[in-house]
Amino acid sequence: MAENVNMENGRREIIRLENITRDFHVGEEVVHALRGVSFTIYEGEFVTIMGTSGSGKSTLLNTLGCLDTPTKGEYYLDGVSVRTMGKNARATLRNRKIGFVFQNYNLLPKTTAVENVELPLMYNPSYSAAARRQKATEALIAVGLGDRLNHKSNQMSGGQMQRVAIARALVNDPAVILADEATGNLDTRTSFEILVLFQRLHTEGRTIIFVTHNPEIAEYSSRNIRLRDGRVISDTHNDMILSAQEALAALPKSED
Repeated sequence: MAENVNMENGRREIIRLENITRDFHVGEEVVHALRGVSFTIYEGEFVTIMGTSGSGKSTLLNTLGCLDTPTKGEYYLDGVSVRTMGKNARATLRNRKIGFVFQNYNLLPKTTAVENVELPLMYNPSYSAAARRQKATEALIAVGLGDRLNHKSNQMSGGQMQRVAIARALVNDPAVILADEATGNLDTRTSFEILVLFQRLHTEGRTIIFVTHNPEIAEYSSRNIRLRDGRVISDTHNDMILSAQEALAALPKSED
């Protein structure tokens, strides 16, 4: 499936955008949400994508997540051309290749943690019910929730719910984790706890794209792409990645 995958310095190309534009018709007006966006993301990168409201951030997120298709340009996800795909093929690719983490967690409220994490595997016929349960349990243990397998959303804190969401994103072993304002609803201490987890996933070789309006988060990632008016205005690598673990340890105890 990944016959077009390119390599750089031994790293696999996970995402390649070539001159992506996305136009929306609003009444008689045309809104140019993305205007010629191009970049490549390689395996194992932790990339923050930033921009103010109206910068094209949400449209880019929907494009990367195979939730929307560009008006023009090419998008390759793990070597597969997405733009010309039909809706069903795109949905299958999205399920197999992308793990989503949302600001609002998007958990099923009356369902246990392990059942929520099993969800992406329900659409994968190669997993039996027992295999689904085992994979989901392993994913929850990996994010520190081995003792919360049968807790429902209303029995968990915001930070715990976000960990369930991260476990769900990991369970299918996706090519990329796509996080949308994943710390946006959390207090400072819990935000750093989640950042510690993302940094650990990064050191384990996971490819992470973290869309945020919070400039501080860029200091904890390996690369930062900034958007303005639908264009990339900067794309920089971070040679001085801060430690979320150290930042968490330095927080005053009164915030606990």
